[in-house]
Amino acid sequence: MTAVATAPVVRTETRSRAHEIWRILRLHAVNPWIFFGIPWIILGAAWAISIIITLIIRAGSGGDVTTEDLENMRYSWAVLSPQWYLVVVGVQAIGLTFSFALGFGATRRDFWVGTSAMFVLVSVMYAVAIATLVQLEIATGGWWLGTHMFDALWYGQSWIVDFYTSFALQLLVLFIGASVTTVYMRWRIPGMLILLFSVIALLLVAIAAVTLSGSWPAVFAWFGSIGIVGVFTVILALAAVSAVVGFFVIRWATPR
Repeated sequence: MTAVATAPVVRTETRSRAHEIWRILRLHAVNPWIFFGIPWIILGAAWAISIIITLIIRAGSGGDVTTEDLENMRYSWAVLSPQWYLVVVGVQAIGLTFSFALGFGATRRDFWVGTSAMFVLVSVMYAVAIATLVQLEIATGGWWLGTHMFDALWYGQSWIVDFYTSFALQLLVLFIGASVTTVYMRWRIPGMLILLFSVIALLLVAIAAVTLSGSWPAVFAWFGSIGIVGVFTVILALAAVSAVVGFFVIRWATPR
């Protein structure tokens, strides 16, 4: 009998970094409801409630509703209703897919870059939609009823400002959820407790320093001087810091 030596199978195809990142994007989009369905269901429900409230106000006043009555709806925060859910989406994007992605040969770096690309894509789509809906609400006089759902809070200055502020806020909530989850995956409960108490301590120190130095007027004046765009530039910078921190932490994270 002649023994035949069998050489091990060696994969010769090469995969580019772009290909690996695309695989992570597709992984996150396996269940499109998470990123593209449920947030809009929440927003649509908030819009429907705003319309109903407007109709109630009009019915209660016999149709003689004042501008002041409807202007108060600008402070309802309904336009931000999906943000609380999207923090959870940031958590799930890491907690539910990290181990699965590594099992299919993705590197930690490619996983984080692909996840970040998904966050940017979702944020751009969300910002375009919100900025456009604000303009539609203004053009229709609040959906022909005087409703303030999208044209609320700081929104309504211009399409580009609404886009930029929505984009920055969206990235922040997604990266906060994701980066906090990387801390948990690396250090588990002790790491989460240290992070929580550290953030609380830093906030208390900052509040105490500003209060004791009597600098609150200067702080408010500074925020007023940089305007809405400046404030959300700070928010965008915080999102970038969260993304960088998450990138370094996840390189040492232990998949469950």
